[in-house]
Amino acid sequence: MSKEKVVLAYSGGLDTSIIIPWLKENYDYEVIAVCGDVGQGKETDGLEEKALKTGASKLYIENLQEEYVTDYIWPTLKAQAVYEGKYLLGTSHARPCIAKRIVEIALAEGATAICHGCTGKGNDQVRFELTIKALAPQMKIIAPWRIWDIKSREEEIEYAMARNIPVPVTKEDNYSMDRNIWHLSHEGMDLEDPANEPQLDKILKLITPPEKAPDKPTYIEIGFEKGIPVSIDGVKYGAVELLTKLNKIAGENGIGIDDIVENRLVGMKSRGVYETPGGTVLYAAHKELEYLCLDKMTLHYKEQIASKFAELVYDGLWFTPLREAISAFVDKTQETVTGTVRLKLYKGVCSPAGAKSPYSLYSEEMATFNEDEVYNQKDSEGFINLFGLPLKVRAMLFNKDK
Repeated sequence: MSKEKVVLAYSGGLDTSIIIPWLKENYDYEVIAVCGDVGQGKETDGLEEKALKTGASKLYIENLQEEYVTDYIWPTLKAQAVYEGKYLLGTSHARPCIAKRIVEIALAEGATAICHGCTGKGNDQVRFELTIKALAPQMKIIAPWRIWDIKSREEEIEYAMARNIPVPVTKEDNYSMDRNIWHLSHEGMDLEDPANEPQLDKILKLITPPEKAPDKPTYIEIGFEKGIPVSIDGVKYGAVELLTKLNKIAGENGIGIDDIVENRLVGMKSRGVYETPGGTVLYAAHKELEYLCLDKMTLHYKEQIASKFAELVYDGLWFTPLREAISAFVDKTQETVTGTVRLKLYKGVCSPAGAKSPYSLYSEEMATFNEDEVYNQKDSEGFINLFGLPLKVRAMLFNKDK
């Protein structure tokens, strides 16, 4: 009789490296590992050999980069969604993309359960499990960190060493990192104390420390079609190629470092340093174009729902009616967000340097301080009288006895 199957979300990092043998030791399952490649680079090298040696029956390495950028990153960018004003959601929107593919493979394999290596303190457990519940509600979920005896990353390393399992960290260099095509996050070790300045020379992988960036500014022009970035300096690129190229340009100029103390969904605050080079440039460029192309009411209302969109993504609620409905609204607003934005990149600072669009609502003739024939300045008197009428009535009421 064949064994029941469990599909493991596998990265080859510290957690998942030891979960395969742990599953074999504690469950009578066939373990199938799945690595979702969302742009983590060479981290996927050698994974198959490692997964099989530690007890997996097979490893799927799924290239999800195109899907991740077009179906998750671009909708979030178009919404201008930023969590708590700083976090560009790099881990948050990668998780539902990966989890969706894991569910698809688990169903195709006839698996009984899905396992993940997320800790019981983190957000990712929620993001994985809500995606599983939305797409395969019948699937059993195994979360070792919530049930095993291991209490720390140091104990994980000891567990791996006892079983001769190679892991990509040591007790001395034990940052928890998550990398994809959008960002690289760093948590743990000295960063756990918010009073400590990040050792940027030690931790940065994608970005040159700003003080070591070139002394001459770099100018770059980003082209958009309906809110989606499509070109750099007039040359069109596919989604993955564009973001990869922009990561390099922005990273060389020190752009995209954020040191954040954020409110996790599970209730605690956590501190992390995030590298989001290309993403930081795209958010700045997209916002400049919206300033030109969206009317006041739409822009202001969109700013209100951007924070809600960010919260939904952060909380793992991607596959929900509300997120889909907000995305539909956002898509409508983006119909005229087409044009180009020029930016100046200099030692960690990304500054606007001009924008243009065939749908620009800016009228130089209206806005000029020089003489014009389209705006009657006397009209503003009646507007101010009506706009200020509530203030005037209230003041008259409270001042009538004085």
